[in-house]
Amino acid sequence: MSLFKWVKEKLFCDLAIDLGTANTLVFLRGKGIIVQEPSVVVINKQTGKVEAVGKEAKEMLGKTPKSVVSIKPMRDGVIADFEIAEKMLDYFIKKSTNNRNFILRPRIVIGIPSGITQVERRAVKDVAMRAKASEVYLVEQPMSASIGADLPISEPTGNMIVDIGGGTTDIAIISLTGIVFNHSIRIAGNEMDDSIIQHVKKKYNLLIGEKTAEHIKILIGSAYPLDEPMTMEIKGRDLREGIPKTVVVDDQEIREALEDVVGSIINAIRIALEKIPPELSADIIDRGIILTGGGALVKNIDKRIREETQLPVFITEDPLTTVVLGAGKMLDDLELLRKISLI
Repeated sequence: MSLFKWVKEKLFCDLAIDLGTANTLVFLRGKGIIVQEPSVVVINKQTGKVEAVGKEAKEMLGKTPKSVVSIKPMRDGVIADFEIAEKMLDYFIKKSTNNRNFILRPRIVIGIPSGITQVERRAVKDVAMRAKASEVYLVEQPMSASIGADLPISEPTGNMIVDIGGGTTDIAIISLTGIVFNHSIRIAGNEMDDSIIQHVKKKYNLLIGEKTAEHIKILIGSAYPLDEPMTMEIKGRDLREGIPKTVVVDDQEIREALEDVVGSIINAIRIALEKIPPELSADIIDRGIILTGGGALVKNIDKRIREETQLPVFITEDPLTTVVLGAGKMLDDLELLRKISLI
């Protein structure tokens, strides 16, 4: 390793973070995505000690003893538990840098939902500063996702992106390196999981947990009829008998369970399409709608949106990483970063 490279690596540790409701991703400049783990922390209530974070903590969901509690510090795209969020972020930063000590504190870019308040923005910034950042830049997730998807955001043309995350769905029209219109709703992947839990409870008197609901959504959840029917065996607790029980569900009933959530997302897209300037509407007809975020992985959601809007719909190459990749690219373009970051 050259002396210059060694000094550079020792001096600088710039990070990009997608601090999501469901997952947190960390991008280390020069290395790529280092961390991609669930936004979950397990705390010992008696000692206050962090027992586990991320993947390990998610494995413990619903299985912890009374002395230990699983906490999701992010809710609807914002910090719900400031102290736990700080511990989680500190853990992920240390993990992404292998606990190395750097001469200069890191510069951090964080992707946030476009609909959060000034107070909520301040909370995110404070958490990052307390995690020993030198500078913190907040960038709206639709803008970051657009950069991650290599859209021509600096050109005088309309680019429409829909980011369906865990806690929020962000819809934005971007042109000339700015957001012409944005609309954010706190309905996304988590609400899909909740809808599945309620459906199974109502139809089968079966109580299932969040992990099982998410697994159902991933395996057989869909927004539009599938080419081949799918079924899945699920296990839970019978609410009448109080004993473990197994039932079989199919893709059609799960699709019906998700209908209200999918309908709300499509309605939000319609609102955005109705409010954009007519000159940009022509660009959207040509370029279509870009889908990203974990919700974009729900089977046939692109087909459903295409049918409802009569517009081309495309899913980014890796919807789960688009936001953090965009934030990572901004670390190499400070002029652009300062231009689009929020105060």
